[in-house]
Amino acid sequence: MNWKIHSVFVISILALLSFGLQSYGQEKSAADIAVEAAKKYKGITLRVIWEAGLQAQDPIVFSGPLWEKLTGIKVQTIETPFPELFSKIVTAHLAGSGDFDVINYVPAWQADLVEAGALEPLDDFMNKYMPPGALDDIHPTYQQWLVWKGKHYGIFDDGDTFVMYYRKDLFGDKANQEAYKAKYGQDLRPPQTWQEWDQICAFFKERLAASGGHGCAIQRAAGQTYPWVEEELRVYGAKFFDPETMKATINSEAAIKALTDMVNNNKNMPPGIEKWSFIEVFSAWMDGKVAMIISWPPPGRWSQGYRDRAEQLKWMPETKVIGKVGYALPPGGHPELAAGFNLGVSSDSPNKEAAYLFIQWLTSKEISLQRVMLPYALRDPYRLSHYESKEYRSQWDNAGEYLDVLKLGAEKGLLDLAIPGAREYEEALDRAAVAAYAGTPPKEALDKAAAEWDAITQRLGVDKQREAYKEWASRPNAYPR
Repeated sequence: MNWKIHSVFVISILALLSFGLQSYGQEKSAADIAVEAAKKYKGITLRVIWEAGLQAQDPIVFSGPLWEKLTGIKVQTIETPFPELFSKIVTAHLAGSGDFDVINYVPAWQADLVEAGALEPLDDFMNKYMPPGALDDIHPTYQQWLVWKGKHYGIFDDGDTFVMYYRKDLFGDKANQEAYKAKYGQDLRPPQTWQEWDQICAFFKERLAASGGHGCAIQRAAGQTYPWVEEELRVYGAKFFDPETMKATINSEAAIKALTDMVNNNKNMPPGIEKWSFIEVFSAWMDGKVAMIISWPPPGRWSQGYRDRAEQLKWMPETKVIGKVGYALPPGGHPELAAGFNLGVSSDSPNKEAAYLFIQWLTSKEISLQRVMLPYALRDPYRLSHYESKEYRSQWDNAGEYLDVLKLGAEKGLLDLAIPGAREYEEALDRAAVAAYAGTPPKEALDKAAAEWDAITQRLGVDKQREAYKEWASRPNAYPR
């Protein structure tokens, strides 16, 4: 064999080996690739900041121990109450403490966290380790949260959307149907508009009063009501800002009408609804005391008995509505995609690559399905394969109906406002709603909130905010279509 033939032979072998390795690599899943690559970091500990309580049971009980078993990397979960998450992430970064490797954050905060320099861009890691197409299975709506100003900073991990839960037995009862028809001249059905919601709520308030029941309930407590305000304002046709001047328009006629109706809706809800948080609404629903509620996805599965499979949920009230739960989009057909979570890598982490590999594994198709099916955790379906999973759809009688509504909610839902200062805008809007619930005229409450929004915008810079708002408002799920 002369040197030319030898060279051609060697090059051919190397090419075949290279092709074979590439083919082998492409056949591996994102989870497999992450595990194999992470083994070189065996012995380190990743610190992850996570919402305290049930949310944290996922990394503490399931994903953390499994990751350690597969890679030898320990996971330390730093539980933090939700209201403190944002400030704790920012404070740790500004102090340069390096307290966290993995950051669990609400996508609406992404702009602020990037502006603060707290998040590490993920593009280099993704180019190196993420198989082509591995993220295509994430619902297209939620893919809008992966990128900020052309760079990836987080991988979506929690499909939050508001869902209307209604009592199928009450809506299907012949006496209720006839009485409703006689009173309103309409068929009794899951409400399609907020006016119909209020009407049906008033109807069941009267019908269930003798048994101590109520027509409907939505949490209105301070600090927790802004997602419903963001949703209803937009369903009524209001916009957040004038896109040219960046003056707040949350005190427009449409917005005032929306908040006025929300205040009036409270009159047909249980007494003291202005102080009800998630727990009060959830407990009343599980106890069979309300005909309709609107909430996040977990009550939809827990009230069908799914929670009985987990020791962590034994403290919850027993469900009295198994087999009676119907699922639908909230009135208006455009639910708030309230909160959700992204997973990102701290820019201060000394273990950035290992942290990235952990979140690639967590959010992979196979591992994420196991996590959204954990009965005690709060992660909700967000991949197309989650909604179509035969295993998930067989968990209770109408689990398929539940998953179909979650998927439709993702398609029709409205994104939280996500521009720099998002948390401050949310808090001002929340204060306005709480003031209106307490008796302040809605216009006065919204005028004050609009002034606060304008002050935030001026402080952060009108031009910068205009650019960010223009980008956010261009997304398909910013406003109803």
